[in-house]
Amino acid sequence: MRGSWIATAGAVCLAALVAVGARAETLDAVLAGCVPCHGEDGIARDSEVPHLAGQNEIYLANQIRAFRSGERVHPEMAFMTQDMADATIEALAVYYSMLPARP
Repeated sequence: MRGSWIATAGAVCLAALVAVGARAETLDAVLAGCVPCHGEDGIARDSEVPHLAGQNEIYLANQIRAFRSGERVHPEMAFMTQDMADATIEALAVYYSMLPARP
């Protein structure tokens, strides 16, 4: 059941990427860069890393944009977001907001 939920959320986000004409980035490829720190389920294993699952979509998108622009400083996040298209940011925000938050 859980895998079905994640697959559905991924499909919705991938459709969003295609619908808005994102570059050749696929959600799976972008998520592969997020998972090592933020966890496969959006729940980070390291207490220094924020959980993304269940976060507010607008908040997430704004934070990712802030990392990309340098307004919010974090070397790893600056690197990860430097070439990220707006459509990809939106799709990531939707994806993580749809995942169940940590209980």
